[in-house]
Amino acid sequence: MKAAMVSSAPASSGSFLEVKEVPRPQPEAGHILIRVAACGVCRTDLHILEGDLALAKADLIPGHQVVGEVADGATAEFPLGMRLGMSWMGGVDGTCWYCQHGMENLCDQPTFTGYTVNGGYAEYALARTDFVYPLPAGLDDTQAAPLLCAGIIGFRSLRVAGVNPGERVGLFGFGSSASLAVAVLRSWDCDVYVSTRGASHRTAAVSLGAKWVGAEDEKPPVALDRAITFAPSGKVVVSALSSLRKGGVVAINAIHLDQMPMFDYDTLLWGERQIRSVANMTRQDAKDFLEIANRLAIRPRVTVFSLDNANDAVLAVKEETEMGSVVIVP
Repeated sequence: MKAAMVSSAPASSGSFLEVKEVPRPQPEAGHILIRVAACGVCRTDLHILEGDLALAKADLIPGHQVVGEVADGATAEFPLGMRLGMSWMGGVDGTCWYCQHGMENLCDQPTFTGYTVNGGYAEYALARTDFVYPLPAGLDDTQAAPLLCAGIIGFRSLRVAGVNPGERVGLFGFGSSASLAVAVLRSWDCDVYVSTRGASHRTAAVSLGAKWVGAEDEKPPVALDRAITFAPSGKVVVSALSSLRKGGVVAINAIHLDQMPMFDYDTLLWGERQIRSVANMTRQDAKDFLEIANRLAIRPRVTVFSLDNANDAVLAVKEETEMGSVVIVP
């Protein structure tokens, strides 16, 4: 099969990936082979390719927002040709304390698609049968792909922040994940306040129904009940924290964060304000979000790249040259 694999070339050259022919994976016990139809490009992929996250395996095929159909290893539950999605959480041990207490996202021995095992920047990918998701028929493949991480992790961020219906919620940074969260928040009658760099991102936030939109250095005009940060920047976390009411919560939607700057405890954190990190997702998060996305008819805006142009797709995410989500189609 054709696959885009982590390149040995310096990331600064823009040659993140090398596209070449590799052996097609074979199904093994508890796994099925997916013929990839589309794979979203996530900022986590960029963190892996740029070395912010240490490379977990040699000859890695990235990609964890995978849509495809069962090509081999079919089961009664997942017959040949059935369309399925794969996400970042590719498996858990099921036996550690966290798995036993409903927190499988914090598993001690997790498997991560496109990081600890090969992912979907390829024509085929292996998936554990207990970590795949049937997809709504109304979504085409490229629209479904961003829902499988950007959508799910954004939804989990709302849960970690403790968002209640009717609250004032701030989104700091406005990429794929934040844009998908807006529809959920509006369905909960929440007022959405967006602070983000880039005029095109601010225009997108307005078009999706945000009540207020400002630049990254602008403060929302009201005290927020909850805030979610989507930029991998400690400075943005402090900005979100400064916008909270007493008792409010900031949820950090980032697998990697640059250094947190110093901030004043008495004025920014005191008053039972909280900062919480968002770590991975659970299968229940995935199932709940996909049901909501189907009910709300969420249709992400996507830009499609071929597998041969995978490096261009990654650069588009890095440089934020495309609105919405970037998707690779083999």
